[in-house]
Amino acid sequence: MNENKVSRRHMLGVLAAAPAVVAASAALAATGHKSSRGKVLMPIGDATEMMDTLYPFFRIPEDGFQLVVAGPDARLYHGVMHEVPPDASIPWDITREQPSYHIKADIAFRDVKPEEYVAIFVSGGRAPEYLRYDKDLIRITRHFGEAKKPIGFTCHGVEIVSAAGVIRGRKVTTVAKCALDAEQGGAKYVNQPVVKDGNIISCGTWHDYAPFFAEFMKMLKDL
Repeated sequence: MNENKVSRRHMLGVLAAAPAVVAASAALAATGHKSSRGKVLMPIGDATEMMDTLYPFFRIPEDGFQLVVAGPDARLYHGVMHEVPPDASIPWDITREQPSYHIKADIAFRDVKPEEYVAIFVSGGRAPEYLRYDKDLIRITRHFGEAKKPIGFTCHGVEIVSAAGVIRGRKVTTVAKCALDAEQGGAKYVNQPVVKDGNIISCGTWHDYAPFFAEFMKMLKDL
């Protein structure tokens, strides 16, 4: 098998295996290919939401961009699944969290040189709650705002871009329970699936990824 290509049959086999195996094989598939179209950074941490994260993990490299996963350290991280249980005997007012796949960070935030990247995508989950306190990640995120490079985010990812101050004066969307995070960052929250304002594009949740990534990938290709 070509080391830069993963067949559908092989990937189905991987998905049936242990979560750690998924992380290792997926990382080879997504970051093993060096692209001339540029690098896109995706910050993660423990409790990153895996539906939020795995779609861009594969989608961005499909168009020839190299996706680089960054974390507080270059190590394996625990992903989670967030869901409002549809059949709980006692109703849930908010999402329940449970373990999901694992994903490996290729590089630590402190070692990232943001000028080497053409864009950043920030996924959601509980991870942004504590990642927004990481000074290196805030430094990195501010670079994309100051350089007016594409910044994409979904759901709780708004907590990072809000803390970095890059959405001030912009229109954004996010999951409804994070509207206050957008407003505290100086942005105007808009209750729409996808909102694009200049170099910043946001969506509510991964359910909005079809229209979101159609536009986000167009932004990358137009660079």
